[in-house]
Amino acid sequence: MTTLRTPGPTIGVVGGGQLGRMLAEAAAPLGVEVVVLDPTPDCPAAPVARDQIVAGFDDEAGIRELAARADVLTFEIELADQDVMDRVSEATETPVHPKPSTLETIHDKLVQKRELADAGIPVPPFRAVEDAADIRAAIDDYGAPVMLKARTGGYDGRGNVPVESKAEADEALESVAGPAMVESFVDFEREVSVIAVKGDDEIATFPIGENVHEEEILRETVVPARSSETVTERAHAVARDVLEVMNGRGVYGIELFETTAGEVLLNEIAPRPHNSGHWTIEGAQTSQFEQHVRAVLGWPLGSTALRSPTVMTNLLGDVDDERPAQLRGLDEILETPGANLHWYGKRQVRPLRKMGHVTLSAGDADASREDLLERARDLVAAVTFRA
Repeated sequence: MTTLRTPGPTIGVVGGGQLGRMLAEAAAPLGVEVVVLDPTPDCPAAPVARDQIVAGFDDEAGIRELAARADVLTFEIELADQDVMDRVSEATETPVHPKPSTLETIHDKLVQKRELADAGIPVPPFRAVEDAADIRAAIDDYGAPVMLKARTGGYDGRGNVPVESKAEADEALESVAGPAMVESFVDFEREVSVIAVKGDDEIATFPIGENVHEEEILRETVVPARSSETVTERAHAVARDVLEVMNGRGVYGIELFETTAGEVLLNEIAPRPHNSGHWTIEGAQTSQFEQHVRAVLGWPLGSTALRSPTVMTNLLGDVDDERPAQLRGLDEILETPGANLHWYGKRQVRPLRKMGHVTLSAGDADASREDLLERARDLVAAVTFRA
């Protein structure tokens, strides 16, 4: 094993949003420095990172500069260009984790689903879409509704369109505006996720989280999920199988459906820390961000054990237009034992934009997750971006 030292190495991160910010926060206590690359000057990660390179996610010169200043490269956004990162890594001998080949798989949802299905990972029935007739055929085979998905570029639910009937097929395909795929609509009991970590010669999974979505945007994560022991064990097994398909070290957010029949089906994968894992900062022995730092460096992973039941609630823009961000009504959050505020440093608020999150930890292993969720909702309901 490589001898570890502190002060230690530097990680170059493509992307400087809230995930880059929280990566830098987690790296600092380990003596690890972070340099981020992002096209937005003074991006959210800039105040806590060592430095920012202002450049696009596909800017080869900028990524070469990042590689020259780092011992390893990683990314916090799937918009990172896998071909550019591959070329830079080869030219500079700076490793990239997860590997650019994993990004290539993730970028195209159809490619992703095909590779996972070929590996025996349980996924909903799916098919490629060339025209509206393919959607109508899917409705014949799968029943209505079906879920139409943009193969590339979708994020936070964008590019996902439920199609309720054959009559909606043409309009739905036009709204996606690009290569698409279609999946059967899953009759699920709940949406869950497993944050999984692939280290140098070890893997680890965090306790399963239960996710509440509205308008295709994650609103809340409850940990542990209110799932049976059988479903929980199956979810962890699927997550471990997914890691076998993924190439390179790091944290992977693995979104799953728990069906009404008690099956576990894979929804999507994010090859980076994930919104549904933010609860780990207070709720687990080691956060997903610290685990990502450890993993990409090839360091030993930390414990994924649960500290106590925890709820994470996103702070979303509750405005009707874009305006300077100023959050009001924080008193109750700051006064509540077990509650923690995380602000992402974004200067402008827009409707439903993720601006921060709040975690509420029970402190009691037997605490009711229903009560904890209700208390967290009350705390967040008191805050607003409106004047």
